[in-house]
Amino acid sequence: MSLIVNNISKSFGAVKALRDLSLEIAEGELFGLIGPDGAGKTTLFRIMASLMLPDAGSCSMMGFDTVKDYREIRQMIGYMPGRFSLYMDLTVEENLDFYARVFGSTIQDNYDLVREVYEQIAPFRKRRAGKLSGGMKQKLALSCALIHRPRVLILDEPTTGVDAVSRQEFWEMLKKIQRERITIVVSTPYMDEAELCDRVALIQRGKILHVSRPRDLGCGEKASIFALRSERGIHGYLNLLRKMPEVRHAWLFGDALHVVPRGPGDQSVVEAALKMVEDPSLKWEAMAPGIEDTFMMLLAGQEKVEN
Repeated sequence: MSLIVNNISKSFGAVKALRDLSLEIAEGELFGLIGPDGAGKTTLFRIMASLMLPDAGSCSMMGFDTVKDYREIRQMIGYMPGRFSLYMDLTVEENLDFYARVFGSTIQDNYDLVREVYEQIAPFRKRRAGKLSGGMKQKLALSCALIHRPRVLILDEPTTGVDAVSRQEFWEMLKKIQRERITIVVSTPYMDEAELCDRVALIQRGKILHVSRPRDLGCGEKASIFALRSERGIHGYLNLLRKMPEVRHAWLFGDALHVVPRGPGDQSVVEAALKMVEDPSLKWEAMAPGIEDTFMMLLAGQEKVEN
């Protein structure tokens, strides 16, 4: 295994950021961490990167402990934090040169690895980093993280706030980087990006709820999900359905209301709801659960246990 997290816990005062969390990531894997703000993703990444000490548990990378062997760890990782952290007053070229020198190399040493990314920002190489667009800042940060050819690349929500085209280009670059046998661990709030990972872990309140390949998420759920829509809007039906004993879960999803009956594929629950309201525009359809639906079901199950 490339990375092993074993029973990690971390608290900030009364806030428990990570709770006895364990995880294994294979060498060369593109692994995604999915969860809302405050779920513990950044704390876990900072522990992985040897920038923060855990309260309990251990984390190892390529056989090196992130606490005892932090010097070795920092030589083998590339880390892109959630907030742009390069030097705003330095140019693109100066930032790259600085980071290469920190790791005892030059831009030319690993140019084959960063070529595709660098060529996109090369026209701006004399521009200060603080004057770059969001997409260009992202590509510069990725180039700096790769400049020493790391064995593990840690990316904390790298595409948040970036336009759709730049997001797509970024993930195409990640796929090419993965072919170099570099392990990539990335967090993202976007479910379409999660589907591009080899495996994903769903995290909430410092706990891993589920780990699986994206295409397998939801396949273990026997009950179908029913999507209800209405021209009048669907918000008013949420509490009504949640009070029905036949309904296992119900939540808002865009312009729809997703409902999971207690009985597998039991559409009678939905039909009963239709009869309870006078809304001829209220329609429903059965559908397979997606990543978001699986997350919501797991989250609802965790809250029930904790309460």
